[in-house]
Amino acid sequence: MKRQAKTHAWHHQHVNDFYVKQANEHGWRSRAAFKLMEIDDKDKLLKPGMTVVDLGCAPGGWCQVMAERMKGQGRIVGIDLLECVGLNHVTFIQGDFTEAETLTELERAVGGHKPDLVFSDMAPNISGVDSADQAKSYYLTELALDFAQRHLKSEGAFLVKVFQGVGFEDYVRMLRQAFAKVAVRKPNASRDRSREVYLLGKGLIAPL
Repeated sequence: MKRQAKTHAWHHQHVNDFYVKQANEHGWRSRAAFKLMEIDDKDKLLKPGMTVVDLGCAPGGWCQVMAERMKGQGRIVGIDLLECVGLNHVTFIQGDFTEAETLTELERAVGGHKPDLVFSDMAPNISGVDSADQAKSYYLTELALDFAQRHLKSEGAFLVKVFQGVGFEDYVRMLRQAFAKVAVRKPNASRDRSREVYLLGKGLIAPL
């Protein structure tokens, strides 16, 4: 019953959430679109003509923002284990970005260009066991960082969702070893009670 009550409370809060309502009203696929818009307003990451890779892209809210702000100019590739409905100016790849077959498909999609930006909004399936969920979350962030270090342009940027708690400081140190500048972003669309923040690394100094 406790789980049912929590689920009911979450659903009630979700449907009444300001950003959920805004997303529904304006045709964004998820409230997460507002997080990227706010970060981009501050950091001016997205420009027409760029090559961008979005790891864990489903349902496509971030890709919508990219396509709009890049004015349909450039290359946007979204990767996810889940199927994602198509968008204009976006190539979706369903698969595991750590597997050779998916990487080959990605290289085809970006036309041999190194990405200017690698974004990761990935999160694990939640089990309810905090320690296990936190470990799974940081495993995904480490995979995303490894991908960025292997594929980004040297002047590129990496934006990744993390959860504050065990492993956070260690991951920040890893980013600082990989990028010349590292900043923490907590957009307004990120719920106050959530430990979620975004880390932005700029200027790759330690490619793999």
